[in-house]
Amino acid sequence: MREMEIRTNGTKAWLLAARPKTLAGAAVPVLMGLSMAFSDSSRFVVGGKPFLFVPAVLCLLFAFVMQINANFINDYIDFKKGTDDETRLGPLRACAQGWITPDVMKRGIALTSVLAALVGLPLVAYGGIEMIGVGVLCLVFCFLYTTHFSYLGLGDLLVLVFFGVVPVCVTYYLQMQTLTKDVFYASLACGLVVDSLLIVNNYRDRDNDRRAGKKTLVVRLGTKVSEQIFRFLGLVACHLGLVFFFQGAYFTFFLPFVYLLFHAHTYRQMKKIGSGKALNGILAACARNIMLYGILFCTGVLLDAFFLR
Repeated sequence: MREMEIRTNGTKAWLLAARPKTLAGAAVPVLMGLSMAFSDSSRFVVGGKPFLFVPAVLCLLFAFVMQINANFINDYIDFKKGTDDETRLGPLRACAQGWITPDVMKRGIALTSVLAALVGLPLVAYGGIEMIGVGVLCLVFCFLYTTHFSYLGLGDLLVLVFFGVVPVCVTYYLQMQTLTKDVFYASLACGLVVDSLLIVNNYRDRDNDRRAGKKTLVVRLGTKVSEQIFRFLGLVACHLGLVFFFQGAYFTFFLPFVYLLFHAHTYRQMKKIGSGKALNGILAACARNIMLYGILFCTGVLLDAFFLR
């Protein structure tokens, strides 16, 4: 794509900055929480709570807006810090390419932050005043991830919390007004699966990050250890499903192992490529794998609910 095809601050520039391909990953944790809530709703459990469609839609919209907000913040901050320079191996970024000017990007960040607050505020009616605190934490750590945590090697922890525990558990809680150990284990598994994408991203950018002083987990631990971390993320995520196996929810346990086959193939390809722009293909494969995991997990939950209750 040639730069002259993109008008500065135009619609196409904003679309590229929003990174629409990342929205699928943002949807997976919410869909996992919704599938478990639907399984535990009055449709399948006598005396259970009815499934609520309004908070379900709001949770999805909040996840999408927050993902776009995070992408804008990442684009702007990395540009200001000089991380997105001419040696970047990943896809081109809006501010670095001049597609969106920094001042206009700041307005975009402010707009998506306000929009996220507006979308999330009605959830107070379903989850109580605590939902305001959850929303504030999401916004605050959205900034802290790019400005501080990713430079300290703590980005993976934030992914586990804010792409696993928080969205899965909060989505379920808004429906059922309670949490279970099953939901918590599922949220951990989700966070580990999503973190595989960050590991590959930082694996690809390790030389650039090292020069920029960005001490990601990959920079701190090295290439070989990072490859093994990627491998074990998928293994641990799938085996956390043992909590479902011991309850007789066999579909929920076994179906995600199909994802593990794809994860293992991606791991082998990642090791084979090793470095360079070709790892962008591995990132795309990881995004596909995350979506596959979400589909398999949700399908398993719904099949178990249909056949076992």
